[in-house]
Amino acid sequence: MASLKTKTKLYIEANSKTWDDTKVSLQNDGSGDYIKTWTYSFAKPNDSKIAEYETAGNTEETLNGVLKKRAKEYPSIKDQLDKIYHEGIDEWKKVIKAVKDANPKE
Repeated sequence: MASLKTKTKLYIEANSKTWDDTKVSLQNDGSGDYIKTWTYSFAKPNDSKIAEYETAGNTEETLNGVLKKRAKEYPSIKDQLDKIYHEGIDEWKKVIKAVKDANPKE
């Protein structure tokens, strides 16, 4: 289940804006997350509107997880540049492809 933050972020982006901590805040008082403050110029989403972003939210969170895992598995930039210098681009591509193949986006 996608987080309220992810679904709210997608709603904001669907309205051609970006997340701004000065315009929206989320809170949880023990009974679940909710939108505490909302000062965007467009309507604050109700529960049914937020629910419309569940599938897209799940997709985004899954993708972000894959990208974070890849980032941890890639060699450091220093090591990548060293690989390119000593072994060439094709050898570097093999290393990068192995990480991508082990962590597909789909």
